[in-house]
Amino acid sequence: MSLVEQYKLIEFADLGDERGNLVVIEGEGMDLPFDIKRVFYIYGSDSTVIRGQHANRETEFLLVNVSGSSKVRVDNGDESAVIELNRPRMGLYLSSMLWKDMYDFSEDSVLLVLASRHYDEKEYIRDYGTYLQVLKEKEFSKSE
Repeated sequence: MSLVEQYKLIEFADLGDERGNLVVIEGEGMDLPFDIKRVFYIYGSDSTVIRGQHANRETEFLLVNVSGSSKVRVDNGDESAVIELNRPRMGLYLSSMLWKDMYDFSEDSVLLVLASRHYDEKEYIRDYGTYLQVLKEKEFSKSE
C-alpha cells in the first residue's frame, strides 16, 4: 500500500459564530473511520523534542494541533512524508502500522490525539528495525 493511502489530511468545518470558533470531530464514520476509544494530548514539548517514534499494530489515530504547530513524519518502510499541523481545523488521520514521529513543537503547541483503541503496550512497535521486519513478514504472509 502506498504511503498516501495510509494517511489523510482532514479539514474540519468551523461551526462558530460571532461568539467564537467551534470545531466538532465525530467518530464512527462521521468524520473519522473509527470509534474513538482514547483521547490524549501532548503539550509542554519544545522544538528539540521528538515524540512518537513507534508504530501501532492495530490502532488508528487522528492528530490535531488545537494550539500552535508541530510536524509529523510518517513512514511506511518504503516512503516517508512530513506534514505540518498548524491549524486547529486540520486533522491528520493515520492508519495502523504506520511509523510516526512528532517533532518541531511550537512553544504554544497542544497536540490532541484521538485513538481507535485503548492503550495496550503489546501492540506498540518501538524499534524501527523491528518495524521493518514485521512489515516484511506481513508482506510475505500475504504472498503465500
